[in-house]
Amino acid sequence: MYHYDPTTALEELTEEAALPNPVLMRDMLLRSVLNAERAAELNREFQRYLQHFGETQEIGRSLLEKLLQASS
Repeated sequence: MYHYDPTTALEELTEEAALPNPVLMRDMLLRSVLNAERAAELNREFQRYLQHFGETQEIGRSLLEKLLQASS
């Protein structure tokens, strides 16, 4: 499991196209030793990730629901 290992998470993303859960991504960020400027920069990127992750989940849910309706 990649829970706190960014290297493994990146490998899994490349191999399986699976995005890390935002909670795990946040934990990876919190465990990193970053200077204030870098921490602020990564936090801004994380906020964008969180927003897009939620939007992608909504789109995926909608697609799955439509597929279920089409197969009924």
